[in-house]
Amino acid sequence: MSKVFIFTASTGAGHNLAAQSLKESLDEAGYETEVYDAFKETNITLDRLITKGYQQIVVNAPKLYEQMYNQFNNMNRFQQGIFQVLTRIMNPDIVPLINAGQPDLIITTHPFVTNVLGTLKEHHAFNVPVLSIVTDYKIHTLYLKKMIDAYVVGSDYTKQTMVEKGVAEEIIFPYGIPIRQTFLKNNHLEHKEITEVAGTILLMAGSLGSKQMEKAFSSLLKVKEKIRIIAVCGNNAKTQRDIKNLYSKEGSPDKIVEIYGFVNNISELMDLSDAIISKPGGLTTTEAIVKNIPMIIPFYYPGQEEENADYLVDGGMAIKIDKIKDLTSMVDFLFENKYIIKRMSENMSEEAQKRSMSKTIELCKSLIVDHNTKKALPEPAIDPYKIKEIEHD
Repeated sequence: MSKVFIFTASTGAGHNLAAQSLKESLDEAGYETEVYDAFKETNITLDRLITKGYQQIVVNAPKLYEQMYNQFNNMNRFQQGIFQVLTRIMNPDIVPLINAGQPDLIITTHPFVTNVLGTLKEHHAFNVPVLSIVTDYKIHTLYLKKMIDAYVVGSDYTKQTMVEKGVAEEIIFPYGIPIRQTFLKNNHLEHKEITEVAGTILLMAGSLGSKQMEKAFSSLLKVKEKIRIIAVCGNNAKTQRDIKNLYSKEGSPDKIVEIYGFVNNISELMDLSDAIISKPGGLTTTEAIVKNIPMIIPFYYPGQEEENADYLVDGGMAIKIDKIKDLTSMVDFLFENKYIIKRMSENMSEEAQKRSMSKTIELCKSLIVDHNTKKALPEPAIDPYKIKEIEHD
């Protein structure tokens, strides 16, 4: 039985969910699979610094995060030095973990971890094929390391941006960001409308919550049609309390409202919905595409989420609005012109057809077989006549 190690990191839920989705499919395919949070496995202080620091900066100082994102996307010697230090800190723990476990394949779902593993492999710390899962739709420079054996990306668009940055086309596979299998069961084109409301909107904040979600909820309460609003606040208890208080003050009988914190049934909630209002995180975006649920994007974190939003809008799969207050008129417009929702769903369906978890699993198998074949090859024999030629020279 082949063994696979999957390394992730807890900066938002998307990387971990992608890792768990891969484990689920690999286990079903007969692999022995282990998932590790790379920073938790190596250094508690480092884990707190990166994961907690990321959450604080992205939520409370998005402009600073945007500057950092752009700086690391154009790596200079200073940024490279930071990752050299990061690699040295992780090396004493992560390399023994790999050498002791002797996996046949390593998969990484986080750009920081991809960078560190690529660097360690460059220095011959281990000799195991590495597959990087790119969990957003435009590549960040941190993913790009020459010792990464293959990349699985979310779209042909992502592949093209990587080729433009010099990555060999033959090691990039647009098989889609891994998602949980429950999202494959139904899609919006099979969705049955509920006659008692004009439509249903799923409003989500993401795993870190969002200060803007309350404003979005208030705008939805002003929609003139009778609609159903399903609000999922994630792990942000304050956002959930604020929305409940807002509904108690501004709610009206022509709005059917459900308010949740963290839930495990997003797939089922998507099945009930005509459109989703959310931050365009890589995993949420992929789930929406597979479900064919059109997206309305009134807020996003700068950097990768902004790039994801542009990808969706360019593909006719989402509408991005500049001011949250404009949600009211946009939702009214969409429910008055449902053919637009249908067309967006069809665009998502076309994109979803390219996604294939089975091809990702086959790629894993191929990487393992190729590596084992190379290990089994004998060392090239020394030609004595060639040696004599060199001596005569």
